[in-house]
Amino acid sequence: MSDPERTPIGDDAREALLDRVNSPSATVGASVPDEVEIHGETVDLSAFIVESRKVDAVPPALDRKVTAARESLRAERERRVERLETEDIDRETGETLVEEAIGIDRALNALEGIRRPGFADEHHADTLAGHERWLAFVDQVR
Repeated sequence: MSDPERTPIGDDAREALLDRVNSPSATVGASVPDEVEIHGETVDLSAFIVESRKVDAVPPALDRKVTAARESLRAERERRVERLETEDIDRETGETLVEEAIGIDRALNALEGIRRPGFADEHHADTLAGHERWLAFVDQVR
């Protein structure tokens, strides 16, 4: 007797899995895999999401790293979706790919939620720095 979980999925099951991954509400209430492999490295996805939500704004010095992380996550999500679309997979593998893709979507959502300082924020910070320099100069003169 063959294991139904190891039998390759049919077109209808594949479509159902792809619908789950591509649903706009896929991340709502979805569990996140503890770990996911990204570029050959195991990443603690749950911890990444929790830590990302603690950050209010991306410092300009880290903007490139955050952008690179976002691009890597998108590429990994696409790899999983492509496997769902094209590879001969069984139900268990399909479910794992769906869970990982949705977990990656949650990580991307957490990264997108981090505010980037815009022009107004930078201008405000520059103005405050200018005032602080001016006050320091006034203190020196007194």
